[in-house]
Amino acid sequence: MPAALLAGLGLGFLVGAQVGPIWLLCARSSLRHGARVGLGIGAGAATVDLVYAALGVAGAASLLAATGLRVAFGLLGAAVLILLGARTLWSAFRVRSGFEAEAEVATPWTAFRTGLAATASNPMTIASWAAIFAAASAASLASTAAAAALLVLGVGIGSMAWFAILSIGMALIRRRVPERGLRVADAAAGAGLIGFGAVLGYGSLQHR
Repeated sequence: MPAALLAGLGLGFLVGAQVGPIWLLCARSSLRHGARVGLGIGAGAATVDLVYAALGVAGAASLLAATGLRVAFGLLGAAVLILLGARTLWSAFRVRSGFEAEAEVATPWTAFRTGLAATASNPMTIASWAAIFAAASAASLASTAAAAALLVLGVGIGSMAWFAILSIGMALIRRRVPERGLRVADAAAGAGLIGFGAVLGYGSLQHR
């Protein structure tokens, strides 16, 4: 039982630490708006990781592939990432004077919803966790329902732990980053999100 929880913590942390669209979004948002917003995005991503890990245990990955929902979710995920990337890229070219409209200033709650949408719309998340849990089951880490539950719980906690480190770290250096540096970060994150979205959309169409 402790081994299952520790394995889940490690898996969630390492998967969260992989550079990807949510990593970029969390890092950029923490630089621009502070740790609370980054933590909101991380909480959304960790929630989806936990839910999708549970679906992976339940065998939802095979259902997703069989019904063709994978393509639909893939295209939806691509659209979400490209939209987020375009908005982020646009912000890099705007003149920021500190007088943004209230609706444009991110909040932890809107960040949480963004993290949920961006992570949940990627069907590869379910497939990845299904493969990971198949390996965990083969290693007898999820041989019982209780062990599987602890493994899933560990995934959520581990994922959130990584995003907390990333958010707080970026927030600590944000005051040392000049406005020009923030714009460069916006441009890099925007281009990265658009790139990830394009790759996800292309991959979804290729595997119809």
